[in-house]
Amino acid sequence: MKPASFDYRAPESIDQALELLNEHGDTAKILAGGQSLVPAMNFRVLQPSMLIDLNRLKEMDYVHEDECLHIGAMTRERTLEFDGHIATRSPLLHEAVPNIAHPQIRNRGTIGGSIVNADPAAELPVLMLALDARLKALSSTGERWIDAQDFFVGMFTTALGPNELLMEIEIPFPQARTGWSFMEVAPRAGDYALMGVAAWVTLDENGSCRQSKLVYLNAGDGPIDAKEAAQSLVGESVDEKLINTVATHASEKEINPFGNIHASPEFQRHLAKALTIKALKQAVERAGTTQ
Repeated sequence: MKPASFDYRAPESIDQALELLNEHGDTAKILAGGQSLVPAMNFRVLQPSMLIDLNRLKEMDYVHEDECLHIGAMTRERTLEFDGHIATRSPLLHEAVPNIAHPQIRNRGTIGGSIVNADPAAELPVLMLALDARLKALSSTGERWIDAQDFFVGMFTTALGPNELLMEIEIPFPQARTGWSFMEVAPRAGDYALMGVAAWVTLDENGSCRQSKLVYLNAGDGPIDAKEAAQSLVGESVDEKLINTVATHASEKEINPFGNIHASPEFQRHLAKALTIKALKQAVERAGTTQ
């Protein structure tokens, strides 16, 4: 199929992009990598009156660090996979990115495009929540920072206003003695995952859990933060029995998978439990060796 007719603009500056958003609002769509938007337009699931192409805005494509990691919204997923700053400063993000689709998709797809698309089965929204990221939104009236936990408000829905652009992602560095893990199960490499989990654990000097996080993909109408399960690890010496208890609670009480043609909700819960057990074991092991 072919998309419905639309106007096309490729602004040369961020100010021009914001002017176009102010003028066209909800009837316009932002074109970043286009890996989700263009197929949706071809099937006429989306029929915007205008595309605002950000690919000329090179100032939105960067990775650098100071007290934390800063990533421009137009940074390609391929960059996330190979950039040295990310490999050393955000190992969970570095480990998870190769699970996103195929290399051809990652060559064009952007971190901002995936985040704003807010697909419940996508990896990057889950990682933003797991990493306690902050996201900078810009409009013609000013900028604001949004915590990841407040950014994702439903299926394919975020807290961005119709006249706002996502400009930057800010990710804090992990603390000492923090271990991480990202695991997912998909029908084939590159397919959407049936279930996935991002996990990290920070241990104190005695080997007890000081902080932890468990966030699931394809487990509800957005990234699902299993706060109760993660909190039950805090203050405890993490052993196999506790990990099994935590995985059971998260998979039975805190996620709400919808099921699909490949897996029933019950099977997705089974996968969530199995992946949580493996991910927590790996995260705890890594935390014990990470200074």
